[in-house]
Amino acid sequence: MSTATSTARRASGAEATDAVREKGLGALRALGAHPAARKLLVLAAAAAVLVPLAALTWGSGTWPQALTVDLTGTLGRANDWIIDNRDGHWLFLYFFGHISGAIIAAVHAVYTVLLTLGWAGVTAGAALLAWRVAGIRVAATTLVSFAVCGLLGMWVPTMRTLALMVVAVAASVVVGALLGLAGGLSERMFRVMRPVLDTMQALPAFAYLLPVVLIFGIGVAPAVLATVVYAAPPMARLTALGLRATDKGVLEAAASLGATGRQRLLTVRLPLARRELLLGVNQTIMMALSMAVIASVIGADGLGDRVYQALSTVDVGSALAAGIPIVLLAVVLDRTTAAAGERVGTEPAGRPWARWALVAAVTAAAAVAARLLDSKIWPDGWTVAIAAPVNDAKDWMVDHLYSGVPGIGGTADWAARYTGWVLDPLRDGLQGLPWWGALLLVAALAWLIGTWRTALTAVLSLAAIGVLGRWDVSMDTLSQVIAAVAVTLVLGFAVAVPVARSARVERIMRPVLDVFQTMPQFVYLIPVVALFGVGRAPAAAAAIVYALPAVIRIAGQGLRQVNPGALESARSMGATSGQQLRQVQFPLARPELLLAVNQAVVLVLSVVIIGGLVGGGALGYEVVFGLAQGDLATGLVAGAAIVCLGLMLDRVTQPTKGARDGS
Repeated sequence: MSTATSTARRASGAEATDAVREKGLGALRALGAHPAARKLLVLAAAAAVLVPLAALTWGSGTWPQALTVDLTGTLGRANDWIIDNRDGHWLFLYFFGHISGAIIAAVHAVYTVLLTLGWAGVTAGAALLAWRVAGIRVAATTLVSFAVCGLLGMWVPTMRTLALMVVAVAASVVVGALLGLAGGLSERMFRVMRPVLDTMQALPAFAYLLPVVLIFGIGVAPAVLATVVYAAPPMARLTALGLRATDKGVLEAAASLGATGRQRLLTVRLPLARRELLLGVNQTIMMALSMAVIASVIGADGLGDRVYQALSTVDVGSALAAGIPIVLLAVVLDRTTAAAGERVGTEPAGRPWARWALVAAVTAAAAVAARLLDSKIWPDGWTVAIAAPVNDAKDWMVDHLYSGVPGIGGTADWAARYTGWVLDPLRDGLQGLPWWGALLLVAALAWLIGTWRTALTAVLSLAAIGVLGRWDVSMDTLSQVIAAVAVTLVLGFAVAVPVARSARVERIMRPVLDVFQTMPQFVYLIPVVALFGVGRAPAAAAAIVYALPAVIRIAGQGLRQVNPGALESARSMGATSGQQLRQVQFPLARPELLLAVNQAVVLVLSVVIIGGLVGGGALGYEVVFGLAQGDLATGLVAGAAIVCLGLMLDRVTQPTKGARDGS
């Protein structure tokens, strides 16, 4: 009896063991079937082989010195050669010199035309032009905006900036359209162009200001060229996109009718890509205006110079008085070009030349009237000084908020806590992370939301930072970006929810977001320095304020466009408002939310670098130091490290095509 019982128990135990084993094997098979799990298993296997080898060969601390390349000597020699030959070499005299002269002449010609038209002619002409291409509402906005520029006493600086922007935007559109044309017609050229355009946009302006200044000196010419480098890529991308998206059936029909390649381009592809072309012009204008202040660092006069000078004296009032016209120019040009793009193909029939003749006649009449009244420049008696009241308000805020606020401390205390509790531990953790551990972490993050190509690009970008010898300072910059992005996303998503759910809130927030998104980055640095002092905290605060509008817009649009049927189904099953948000809207809006994260990273990085002017340190300080001292090696190497950091962050935060199927 006992033998039979024990046998039965052993059989029962064996069956239980087999069941547990089968269950475990089933769990492993299910885990292996998941794409993310497969990727992590592959990475774990690769790490088990490569990490011990790397640790034994190069150590487990910061990036090994044996794997760095010193470019100081090469770049230093190039710097010295440019300085020695700038005044006598034929390349500078007969090539760069002619380019500089043509740019200066073009800007001077546009500025002369604006002065000849006078304030009345410019205001009337801009309003009528907006009416002709965008409608009466945009015309009214244009009229009010130019009037405000005059009322603030910024008419002449506004005209200087407008002349500079006209030439810079025209050159950017031409260069971008030619590049886009090449990329749109040739797949090979598009693949070659893409990393070049990525570099042009990711490289901080301060980094390429230095070689431009070395070649062209200080003044208008380098400012225009720096703006073109920054503003041409959007035009190139959108031109290529429009040409590549042309319906193949239409092209085949044109070819069957005997049209040549040139005829198909001029009569089919370009007309069908008009909306993308106008959107490219719109984005080029926005990017060019965002360079207005940075260009002032190398001698560009106008509104940007007023903002930059105000930064040196922490004069919030003067900075705001010059910053508002930049915002108004951006709003006017954005609304005009956007409306023109929407109205493409819907122009009423009739005689369009008659409307353009009316615009020209009224503009000329206004200009003649202003000249007869001897009032070409906005009258001094029609101005309103806002600098003093704004500075008084700033002083009151500093006196009452900087320190000693009962219960919560002051902004100085917040800055110190943010630095001591967040930035310092994060920086120390990143700098203390083994270099191979950082590469492995980046590979895992990039591969989980992308493809193996995405992960490889991210890892190579991070490794390039180490090869350039900028590992520790890059980890410092990365810590500032991560901390600022986290705060930006928390605040941005919190505001995006009511914006998405309420049309009234969206209408209220839209002009606020417009102002904050188009205000020059330097304007944000001035009040935060007054409130938070100098250091990494004010740079982070300015970056958060600058990046918030884009996050709110993108996240709000994604949440708003969630399928109403899915929300109705959730409500019919009794889901609360919070459950609908967490279980329906956020999952369905995942692509837009990830895009918001990506844009937050890009925008925060751009301002954190500028934060080197106010004590942000790290890579931003090296770029600014290189520009100030004329040190090409320091500035360009730090700029290249920033490009690599931006490329790595882009690949880690932006899903790529093919990621869903585990490729």
